[in-house]
Amino acid sequence: MSSDHSPPADFRVAISYTDVAVVLDISGELDRQSSPELGAVFDTMFDRGHDSVVLDLSGLAFMDGHGLRVINHAARRLTSLGEVLTLRSPSVEVQRILGINGLAASVRLELDNTEQSQLGPEQSSVDRNATVRSSPTTSIKQTDPMLIMPVERQLLDDALGLVVKLAKMAVRAADGVSVSLLRDGQIKTVAASDQTILKMDKGQYATHEGPCLDASIEGRWFHVNSLEKETRWPAFIPMAQALGIHAILSNPLLSKTRPVGALNIYSRSVAAFGPAEQELAAAFAAETSVVLSNAGLGASADVRSQRLHDALRSREIIAQAQGIMMERAGVGEDAAFDHLRRFSQQSARPLRERAEDIVASTRWPELDIEQIEAGPYD
Repeated sequence: MSSDHSPPADFRVAISYTDVAVVLDISGELDRQSSPELGAVFDTMFDRGHDSVVLDLSGLAFMDGHGLRVINHAARRLTSLGEVLTLRSPSVEVQRILGINGLAASVRLELDNTEQSQLGPEQSSVDRNATVRSSPTTSIKQTDPMLIMPVERQLLDDALGLVVKLAKMAVRAADGVSVSLLRDGQIKTVAASDQTILKMDKGQYATHEGPCLDASIEGRWFHVNSLEKETRWPAFIPMAQALGIHAILSNPLLSKTRPVGALNIYSRSVAAFGPAEQELAAAFAAETSVVLSNAGLGASADVRSQRLHDALRSREIIAQAQGIMMERAGVGEDAAFDHLRRFSQQSARPLRERAEDIVASTRWPELDIEQIEAGPYD
């Protein structure tokens, strides 16, 4: 027996019942818009007396803080009933977010059993059985090009440069930091604290191996406690040692749930990154991933084209509405736009929708001409 709910924008909850539990299979994006829908489903389940709940995350494309709060609330409610919320097939990033926020202990994780590739001792706990993508050993160009090209690439790179500076200052024993991103089908360093760190990254690109590449491609974190004892990446290790680096911490950067790069932290000291440093680095990576998701990294060419078309269409509609108001009310450009914005805020509707109303209307909406002529609203 199952039933479906169809909430806003690319989100869906499929409910099924087994002999022992209710299974909520969610897909799409769990964010500010869709999280109330999941909360309502949880409330319905609890009101009906269901206290054994499995949340299947295998179809989850993206989750922000709003989604995390809904899951946390449900977990706490079940705990008060003496039960535990089960999370099935959470991604590596979701597992790390749960750990960072102290929620891992309040839920039960059901992880996929998949092959382990290029894993070290740092993978032996939370993400031990999480999905691993095989890492290419020849050329990064063999991966499917993600064709990522943000509209404001320079602005994004400036923001990533700031992340590098802040991470170097905040993470103890960090002697260098870089951000690697997949661009035009290749992993490239878009921000680095100095030339030595830039050479570290380039050494990995040249040898086609290293924690930076694996974190970027596999979507999991890699921790090199001591290069002298490290056996992974045999071609890269001597190059790193020659540059005086002895410890490396690479955290994946994600757009939605798709790996698009890595935040790499290097140290000249052995065993430089303990649990506190690892959590801080993961927090930096998580926040940076939000920036990358908002920038649209990882979107297909068709999606980016549609977004651009929508953006241009929105500007066209708003400009038309603005022109109508300027002509009919006899006001300036700024006053017309400000009144349009005011309409949007008062009606709690997007600016484009309000503009469409004005363009489509055969009758000029009621306007306070004196207020318009007085100038922009606060």
